[in-house]
Amino acid sequence: ESTVQVGKLQDLINRSKMARCRGRFVCPVILYKGKHICRSATLAGWGELYGRTGYNYIFSGGSDDAWADAEDISEEDSALRNADSQLFDKVRGHDIKLLRYLSVRYICDLMVENKKVKFGLNVTSSEKVDKAQRYADFTLLSIPYPGCEFFKEYKDRDYTAEGLIFNWKQDYVDAPLSIPVSLTQSLNIDWSEYQSWDLVQQTQNYLKLLISIINSDDDSGLLVHCISGWDRTPLFISLLRLSLWADGLIHASLEPSEILYLTVAYDWFLFGHMLVDRLSKGEEIFFFCFNFLKHITSEEFSAVKSQRRKSLPPGFTLEEICMLKQRDRGSTTSLSSDFSLGMESSPGAAGSFTYEAVELMPAGAQAQAAWRKSCASSPQAVLWSRAQQSEDRLPSAGVVEVKSSSSSSSTHSDNFLRIGSSPLEVPRSR
Repeated sequence: ESTVQVGKLQDLINRSKMARCRGRFVCPVILYKGKHICRSATLAGWGELYGRTGYNYIFSGGSDDAWADAEDISEEDSALRNADSQLFDKVRGHDIKLLRYLSVRYICDLMVENKKVKFGLNVTSSEKVDKAQRYADFTLLSIPYPGCEFFKEYKDRDYTAEGLIFNWKQDYVDAPLSIPVSLTQSLNIDWSEYQSWDLVQQTQNYLKLLISIINSDDDSGLLVHCISGWDRTPLFISLLRLSLWADGLIHASLEPSEILYLTVAYDWFLFGHMLVDRLSKGEEIFFFCFNFLKHITSEEFSAVKSQRRKSLPPGFTLEEICMLKQRDRGSTTSLSSDFSLGMESSPGAAGSFTYEAVELMPAGAQAQAAWRKSCASSPQAVLWSRAQQSEDRLPSAGVVEVKSSSSSSSTHSDNFLRIGSSPLEVPRSR
């Protein structure tokens, strides 16, 4: 459980909210292994900061509660810095306090520019270009990702993301990809090629990076943000939430329809995604998020690494395999486990061999037809079959064959296969 105190969190948010674009402060949205996964907008530039503080001053009757009891800057610092720096010190200092209170260490910036410029003004900035290096104690990752405007091209290509590559040569694109080597060593990705990736590969690699960061051994949290935090940010927060849920690591009590409701209502709409506006412009990043799930079904996107089946059993359709699968969204399942079969060994067989593959072999057309008929009449049924060496003890659905890495084959009969369960079954411990 989180150890934050609500009162203190509210106070820090109230003080720090002016530091970020549109007042969209750092907000914890996922709690995973005691770590806070947070979202926000990027840092406010001096144009927005002065405009917003002046606006608040006028419409609050001449007082600004956010700074009423702000800590004073020392005389020495005041002598060295101009008024702009003093204001940035205040607001960004409170932002940093909030980040530290939430134990955030990693900041992932999805902006393709260093600063957002409008009408000649630096409207927004970023931690990576803070001149005073106030965020030097954090691990900053610049992972530029195309904005919602790019997704009009996705729609115009009949919702095909394969082969769709962002134009990195545009004038406003000035933020290169920058990730500490310590975070990339285990991923086997050539990050220098990022400008040649299509939209699918880029999203996949960024999601792998985020999963790797939150799965690290330290207790540090993560902040993800783009500019305003209502397009690219919810894309990756939603993908993270759905992936961790599918692994059984968060929201384990929620059914598929419930987790869908949660991520749409909370990650997207409550945080300001303007769907009507995006649809009118054809910028369908919202649709891309859920259509993209088909590209992260392999085990490499799972936060839980486990041995899975390498191939589909012959003789059955995909729908029938889905009925076969174990619906325990625990350590053996994830978005990649649609076709995983859970193997359990008896105490006597423990350690005698490792599983390289599990194959389900059909025992003839009649047996398959009988199995299909039984499943159609009772899809909720859970069949437990024990593989026997003698043919007269074979289960009617097929033969379970375990390929062993050792020469011992006597342990085959000590392994169980869970053949099916309800597609919407609430996960339970064995």
